[in-house]
Amino acid sequence: LMSAAAAYAADPVGKYSVEGGNPGGKGEYSGTVTVEKTGDTYRVIWVVGGDRYVGTGIGNKDFIAVSYKSGGETGLALYGADGGNWTGIWTYAGGKEVGPEVWMRE
Repeated sequence: LMSAAAAYAADPVGKYSVEGGNPGGKGEYSGTVTVEKTGDTYRVIWVVGGDRYVGTGIGNKDFIAVSYKSGGETGLALYGADGGNWTGIWTYAGGKEVGPEVWMRE
């Protein structure tokens, strides 16, 4: 069991359930997140409420920063490792407030 936890802590690649809140406390959401390694970067795909958001991330075993796009919306997110899970904040491009988000490994 310890080696499995160590492997999870090694990088963010995997499938997660996601729970979060919109910036400024304007509603909550849930869905799924998939993280794939793409060379030196990561491809991050959220599916929330039928919408699909695709992002590019950089990071390591401790953090991942992701820029994302969906239709005309773009934004930025930053997550820190939390055991096998990831906890972070995000905002829309030009935003002045952040929202919380947690990825729970499936």
